[in-house]
Amino acid sequence: MEYVQERIATLHDFDGATPSAPTDRSAVVVPMMARDRASLAAERVFSTLEAVDPKRVIVALRADPDRVAAVAQWLSSFDLPLETLWCSAPAVASALTEAGLDGSDGKGRDVWLALGVAAERAEYVVVHDADAENYAPTHVPRLLFPLAQGYDFVKAYYARVENDRLYGRLFRLFYVPLVRALAESHDASILEYFGAFRYALAGEFAATSELVRELRPPRGWGLEVGTLGDAFESAGFDNSAQVDLGMHEHDHRAVGGPDGLGNMAREVAAALFRALEANGVTPDYASLPDRYRTAARTTVDQYATDAAFNGLTYDRANERTQIDEYAPAIEPPGEDDRLPAWGHTSLDPARIATLAAESLAEHHT
Repeated sequence: MEYVQERIATLHDFDGATPSAPTDRSAVVVPMMARDRASLAAERVFSTLEAVDPKRVIVALRADPDRVAAVAQWLSSFDLPLETLWCSAPAVASALTEAGLDGSDGKGRDVWLALGVAAERAEYVVVHDADAENYAPTHVPRLLFPLAQGYDFVKAYYARVENDRLYGRLFRLFYVPLVRALAESHDASILEYFGAFRYALAGEFAATSELVRELRPPRGWGLEVGTLGDAFESAGFDNSAQVDLGMHEHDHRAVGGPDGLGNMAREVAAALFRALEANGVTPDYASLPDRYRTAARTTVDQYATDAAFNGLTYDRANERTQIDEYAPAIEPPGEDDRLPAWGHTSLDPARIATLAAESLAEHHT
């Protein structure tokens, strides 16, 4: 327990903080895939949201046509002002193509579609995943509270400790030491901003609808870092905050495989480097992998000590192996796959919502 303030406002949970917050003026965006239907975690999230009573809940759903009706029916069982935005509906895909925005799908694209709709529905927008096993009714109010105090962007932070082990591997072993290695060579405000967030890869954030319209997220797993890059430009240090959500438990991924942490590292790195280059920081990509490894090995030693202090199991050799698997992700970012800010595109979010609803209705019949 501590009360240290970072460069951005840091709100701590000293003893079960339950602040009042403008839930009645807020939309909650929950990205979800068909496989999440009826899971214990998702059941808990939506049941808990019933007690939170937001103005609107928008589920950014990615599902095949043969599964979407079952998911929508399950979602309708909750006593919520809930809108299912079928992001992978063929009509939605056609509209994106017509607007010159065709391309790969992914979590970032789904959230972007829902953000456009949410910004039309409410004054404030909260985003969080559907797989939090310890989701609590305080999460949304805590994220909203700083917005009601005049901040524009809020990020969650929490501890990832489960089964006597430390998780949050991509953040601990890749993001943090990479940002530290970069900060050793570049004196840049954006690097200080990236380093000020206690859990930069958390999927939970909140923002004003005005800021939401300025977000340009990558289509895939770079969403969280891309959002921070835009928040740095739109909100900066003075109008950003982070909020303690306590302990957090959710799904874990393998390091390897197409959906593993190794591939996620590439997308996270690309989003990070793209934001840095846009703000005048040009990394030395030739030397950076070795400097990252050095910083990461120091981090492993620190976490090994922390784990031992708390009596946790810690596999130092496995963590060092992961460092070597993440290091190849450090390369120039390549083609910019970010979606445009809703405030700078001709695409109408109301049309997207209508197309998604009509497509969903067709598959209910």
